[in-house]
Amino acid sequence: MDEQYIKKLQEATLDFSVEEFLQKMYQEFGSGLVLVTGFGASGVVIIDMVARLKLPITIVSVDTGRLPEETYTLMEKIQEKYGKIVQLQFPDREEVQSLVGRKGVFSFRKGLKDRKECCRVRKVLPLKRILSGYKAWISGVRKDQSVTRLGANRLELDIQRGRIVKCNPLVNWTEKQVWEYIKKFDVPFNSLYENGFKSIGCAPCTRAVREGEDIRGGRWWWEDASQKECGIHGYCEISKQDKP
Repeated sequence: MDEQYIKKLQEATLDFSVEEFLQKMYQEFGSGLVLVTGFGASGVVIIDMVARLKLPITIVSVDTGRLPEETYTLMEKIQEKYGKIVQLQFPDREEVQSLVGRKGVFSFRKGLKDRKECCRVRKVLPLKRILSGYKAWISGVRKDQSVTRLGANRLELDIQRGRIVKCNPLVNWTEKQVWEYIKKFDVPFNSLYENGFKSIGCAPCTRAVREGEDIRGGRWWWEDASQKECGIHGYCEISKQDKP
């Protein structure tokens, strides 16, 4: 894939609704398209849309080994409601053992470099293994989630993972739109959202959001807001920005 291809595809889908966009992505990539989710609010909306559109898209998730119990409960609810078996990808056991052996269970609290190394072992590398056989992947990234995502677009070229296409169907949606959809269609969601959480990752690195913080304020709260990415969404080459 190259930038010119992304640009043409983006222009062709510029006025598409989210549902039309998802249908087009499946038409374009077929079985080469995969939905990657951490079961956040945006992710469950996309799962519901895919189910309603009857698109046979594979759904995968990275189980870091440190997810909250509430996330596993949500996985079961998703599978019960939609009949879709979510494929889980786990970190390499030897890589995790090496990291913990060298730096301890809470190495991510020692500094940004150590935190990103933990994310790399537990999240980034497992995702890279997932995507190695695909042409395109779907994520729940939205611009309003944090300052690090303001430049995100509906279609991006993911250079880090072999120049495949990254699709962000809800990139221009707001938090309000997401929750309106969840309520309208009775979409299962993580119960932690009812306790002040707005972005949910690994249990030790996630807390409820405080007044004045952005949506991802409860993630790695000891770090500067400009650094709050695990690496999954931090290395994409952004194509020409969507027109309003």
